[in-house]
Amino acid sequence: MFEEHMTPEALIRGDCTIPAVLAHWASVKGNVTALREKKFGIWQCVTWAEYHDRSQLVALGLQKLGLKRGDRIVIASEDTQEWLYADVGAQMLGLETVGIYPTNPWPELQYITRHCGARVAICGDQEQVDKVLEAVAQNDGLPDLKHVFCVDMKGLRNYEPGKPASFASLMQLGRDALIEDPQAGVRLQASIKDLSPDEIAILVYTSGTTGPPKGARLSHRNFIYSAYAYAEAVGMLNRPYESVCYLPLCHAAERCYGMIMHLVLGGRMNFAESIDTVSYNIREIAPTFFLGVPRIWEKLQQNFTFRIGEAGWLQRKTFAWGMRRGRVLSDAKAARGGTRTPLETMEWWLIYVVLFRSMQRHMGLNRSHSRLCGGAAVSPETLRFFEIIGLPVSQGYGLTESGGLAFAQRQDRPWVAGNCGPALRGSEWKLGDDGEIFIQSPGVFHGYLNDQTATDNVLSRDKWLASGDIVETRGDEIVVVDRKKAIIITSGGKNIAPSEIENALKDSPYVREVIVVGEGKNFLGALIQIDFETVGRWASERDIAYTTFKSLTAEPAVKELIDGIVTDVNGRFSRVENIRKFVLLEKELDQDDGELTATQKVRRGLVNKKFAKELVQIYGAA
Repeated sequence: MFEEHMTPEALIRGDCTIPAVLAHWASVKGNVTALREKKFGIWQCVTWAEYHDRSQLVALGLQKLGLKRGDRIVIASEDTQEWLYADVGAQMLGLETVGIYPTNPWPELQYITRHCGARVAICGDQEQVDKVLEAVAQNDGLPDLKHVFCVDMKGLRNYEPGKPASFASLMQLGRDALIEDPQAGVRLQASIKDLSPDEIAILVYTSGTTGPPKGARLSHRNFIYSAYAYAEAVGMLNRPYESVCYLPLCHAAERCYGMIMHLVLGGRMNFAESIDTVSYNIREIAPTFFLGVPRIWEKLQQNFTFRIGEAGWLQRKTFAWGMRRGRVLSDAKAARGGTRTPLETMEWWLIYVVLFRSMQRHMGLNRSHSRLCGGAAVSPETLRFFEIIGLPVSQGYGLTESGGLAFAQRQDRPWVAGNCGPALRGSEWKLGDDGEIFIQSPGVFHGYLNDQTATDNVLSRDKWLASGDIVETRGDEIVVVDRKKAIIITSGGKNIAPSEIENALKDSPYVREVIVVGEGKNFLGALIQIDFETVGRWASERDIAYTTFKSLTAEPAVKELIDGIVTDVNGRFSRVENIRKFVLLEKELDQDDGELTATQKVRRGLVNKKFAKELVQIYGAA
């Protein structure tokens, strides 16, 4: 029915809509499993036809409530199949969907819902419903919000009837619409055909590290282009596609390289049971494609390293030997431009049989042909670990406003730590005088909702996107230096990119987060958050007693441990880039306290306010 929009030429241009892609797969492979979600310990399967039909019921239900083209709904929920039905169902009507992080407190939910003027809220459970009701009751409420629906009605028996209504009742409205008018479905399909790829489909609210979140307006074309262009660049087309959905679907990375790429490639998506069971679910599913933010890759590495540390003598020796020889082989391969001698190939396969194969299986990535790290900068050493064991992770570069990636490392090129690869087909780029990268592609967004000034600051009339990121070039590939706003200028006039220093410190399993400071000062300092789990284990092995995070950081031995790590890292950088003083944070950084965004990025704009006491310890009173 929509086959003309599914050609490679059309997809690389983004010449189709998200509902049209779903309709295509429903007609081509209707009885094939599209989604899987575990309930009561058993995987429940949803076919492409069921995925389409349930989304259509949501669309008809929303239509029966009076929603029309251009209206907006918000979805505040953990990842579930209902999330997808609500998202695509709304888009079938030409509505715009807005995802809200389930970790967002009610003031942030209120700000986003009010700012976008959403008329309907889809909540995952009682916790999200309570936030919506709190937002309605406080500070002038949510005047545009007319309906609230909830997927999991557990704990809501004593709430006011219909506030919220069940998600099942929304779908029932769709069934009633079909009973009342059997042609309603036919007209809906006709309206899907009339949708333009350039209509806004999704609003993604940025993290707001330096101010209130802004609603980035993204079209069907933006996301479909970005997903397809990446899949083409890394050789995923015509290969089996199976993924694990566990990052929040309101995050641009999971939305594009989870939900949208699943639609574009017609594979299978599995929902993780929870964020706490991700590692188990990965081993159970063994996905062929895996998207991870830096923290996930770091934890996979650390968990295996600690597991080996608790193993027997022979296993520890085997691991040390394999990683040592693997690094030598990796260095030799890089020096030859990505090739190995026959002898080196034989040695690597020997190590694979003895060690790397079991490591890959333990992580659940032994079937994966593509692995992507997105969302933030990642330590080169973490990426190096996975390259050594035969699981090279593709690092890319992009941002919400570019619809996803504009650059990505490719499997047909030598893997180089730190590189973000060449531009995807259809993406153009140029550098400003200060090294800021500008991007133009079918993925570039349509501006910020209700904020023309912010839009004009990043988007030129000819659709060049000012990224705000400083990069360096290596041939036709780029390396990200840091955010333009994050560059530290010392009192001596030196420009320093803090992220490289921060990532080097976070290579240690004992360091969870680092904020390098020093703007206008004569030396660099650092605010360091220890990793409570790993430092706690280290302390227990040495009979160091502690009760809380604060008491652990107060231990002199812990300060000495981190001091050694800082000293080691300082040796890798020039003197002006050395950390002269540091303070261990007495609490873990937290989103609820305003220190982290929903994507777990530090709100650097609040450092001087939030950590005034710690800054005095480093630099003294002003």
